[in-house]
Amino acid sequence: MAKLYFYYAAMNAGKSTTLLQASFNYRERGMETMLFTAAIDDRYAKGTISSRIGLSAEASLFDTNTDIRAAIEAENAIRPLSCILVDEAQFLTRDQVFQLADVCDDMNIPVLAYGLRTDFRANLFTGSMHLLAIADTLVELKAVCVCGRKATMNLRIDEDGRAVAIGAQTEIGGNDRYIALCRRHFVEEMRWTAGKVQR
Repeated sequence: MAKLYFYYAAMNAGKSTTLLQASFNYRERGMETMLFTAAIDDRYAKGTISSRIGLSAEASLFDTNTDIRAAIEAENAIRPLSCILVDEAQFLTRDQVFQLADVCDDMNIPVLAYGLRTDFRANLFTGSMHLLAIADTLVELKAVCVCGRKATMNLRIDEDGRAVAIGAQTEIGGNDRYIALCRRHFVEEMRWTAGKVQR
């Protein structure tokens, strides 16, 4: 029976690199994969999954209106798929997470979803919340805080490198906008920012 996997981590843990390596491993053995990435993520070329170490691959785009199961069924009719890989899975809707579960359960194709667990205020993303709830296997990838501990939090920063405590949940950015920190240092930064805002 195929499984739904959720690989989650803070920023800069190598999620996209791990996804691209998994796809390569399938393809190297003559198996077909289908890759998805969020249309909202415009940091790199549209329709491309890119890692910070220079690996990249073409991918189908999804947004909140995409019927992912229908897209997979259509592609599977053209070429039998052995694995589905989803980058930026935090941006999936609840329905899309259940569509991916259906792909596992009804089509017997494993799905590997990769994404952030929480936003810059330590709140779960919609896609991550539902993946944490129904995925068969949860795997935490490790990022490293500035202190050397495991980083689990995503701190949003402004152009001067100061913590940002307010704003929209989704703001696309890389190292210029986010720093992966352990909980202790994340809380310290947010408390300092809250104190500055109150003054």
